[in-house]
Amino acid sequence: MNETRERNGSRSHPVEADLPGSPAVSARPRTDPVVFGVAAALTLAFVVWGVVATDTLESVSRKLLDGTIRNGGWAFVLAASGFVVFALWLAMSKYGRITLGKEGEQPEFRTVSWIAMMFSAGMGIGLMFYGVSEPLSHFITPPPGTDPADANEAMETAMATTLFHWTLHPWAMYAVVGLAIAYSTFRRGRRQLISAVFTPLIGERRANGWGGRVIDILAIFATLFGSAASLGLGALQIGSGFTGLGWLGSVGTGLLVAVIAVLTVAFVASAVSGIAKGIQWLSNINMVLAVTLAAFVFLVGPTIFILDLLPTSIGAFLGDLIRMAGRTEASSGEGVADWLAGWTVFYWAWWISWTPFVGMFIARISRGRTIRQFVGGVILAPSTVSLLWFAIFGGSAMHLQDEKRLSDASTAQGQLFDVLQQYPIATVTSIVVMILVGIFFVSGADAASIVMGTLSQRGSLEPSRGVVVFWGVLTGAVAAIMLLIGGGKGDALTGLQNLTILAAAPFTLVMIGLCIALTRDLRQDPLIIRGRKGKEAIETAVIAGHEKYDGDFELRIGPCTSTDGTEGAQSEQPAHPTEATEATSSSTR
Repeated sequence: MNETRERNGSRSHPVEADLPGSPAVSARPRTDPVVFGVAAALTLAFVVWGVVATDTLESVSRKLLDGTIRNGGWAFVLAASGFVVFALWLAMSKYGRITLGKEGEQPEFRTVSWIAMMFSAGMGIGLMFYGVSEPLSHFITPPPGTDPADANEAMETAMATTLFHWTLHPWAMYAVVGLAIAYSTFRRGRRQLISAVFTPLIGERRANGWGGRVIDILAIFATLFGSAASLGLGALQIGSGFTGLGWLGSVGTGLLVAVIAVLTVAFVASAVSGIAKGIQWLSNINMVLAVTLAAFVFLVGPTIFILDLLPTSIGAFLGDLIRMAGRTEASSGEGVADWLAGWTVFYWAWWISWTPFVGMFIARISRGRTIRQFVGGVILAPSTVSLLWFAIFGGSAMHLQDEKRLSDASTAQGQLFDVLQQYPIATVTSIVVMILVGIFFVSGADAASIVMGTLSQRGSLEPSRGVVVFWGVLTGAVAAIMLLIGGGKGDALTGLQNLTILAAAPFTLVMIGLCIALTRDLRQDPLIIRGRKGKEAIETAVIAGHEKYDGDFELRIGPCTSTDGTEGAQSEQPAHPTEATEATSSSTR
């Protein structure tokens, strides 16, 4: 862009002189021995602990979880809503005009492709696992403090609670981290590291020193455990698919570990193949399959009921939003703490643990968009897709449950297959679900392993294969340990949830600091400074005009005059369209 302007004989936009642009990245990635070494050593110690003393690790994690929920559950709840307010405020404020890149730079990807890629990386596997199970669970057992009078009201409560967990709040968390990284990298020219975002808050020296390394280590831990939880969910659902199709009589720990091993090999292979061949290719496949599956269920299922459920769900969600956002252990209703640990707090922790790699991935594909476009696209578009997904699958499940056509003995991971069994070609659709779960996980986990490699190698956009493979294998090992802690069968989901909450708790503080650092950066953005200086200059000129000419004056824009009386050509600006040749009345123009 600058080269084009130079060829045309025009000067760069004033903001560009103060913005270094994208950072120069070394062709050969260099591993940070502190970040990689500490994170790797602690993770390996966790794996060894889980193998040698599973019961002890389970006991310790449960005690830590109880303390975290009872003493810090409020922090998760408050922080999650705070991120929503912060993201929406940025979009609606004067900062919304700022471009994530050079001024006037165009987006790198088309809007449709941009939305598809970030949605696939953001929560694809979660929608497959919870698309049926969460609305159905809340329909059968309403959240504490709610008392639906009939089935229709119970459905409204179930959909409102589900949308609360899957729309504004998670995507606002992704938007905050992704926006901070994109602004820091493409606007300020820093390395693509979460620690680099903290430069205006702790200084460049600390951001590149021990302070920044601690932040990047916490980001690796959050990413690792969040990805491992997703891998565990995928293994549970694929295993349930085997039993639902009658291929296996039961699912044991051995089968789950084998599924994890296969998925780990798949996403490691995808990760080392590169984004163009791996993530983009898989994203295209799973989006087509997901849309096809959703359209099939919509057409063969209760179509009119689903259409009626859409506006009802939106109204119920907006009506109950404040109450749901303020639900803590102090809320009325028995068992609120346990319910929060299994649902809201777990979700907030899970989304927070995904923010480092989803945020970095969204940042990489969002160059050239304004902050307003970024926030609007990241929050509203995926939230709309989530609404449609849960209305189709959750609505179909609740409709079947209301007609007493579903088994009460089904597990959370098996409920989607139970729903599909009620419709034609159940075997085919069940196989499609297992393929989708595997591909959704692979497309997300390979991004996670690349991001962990980036964090380990000083922000390199293409980390070395060895580091990527190392983190990929460790992710699979941690997922296996998390399932073992939960018992491998009935309590496996609990084990995944418990450790995800514990791993995400420290990174919540990092996200709060990130918001403060981003705000400081934006206040000093050249576009904002230029606007502020312009308002000050106009205000000063108007005051001077009133004082000197008693209101009979006009404002002109033209070449400035230097102290020796010559015109300063370098300061020449185009005349304002309303410029007049002389003052003609006692008015201020």
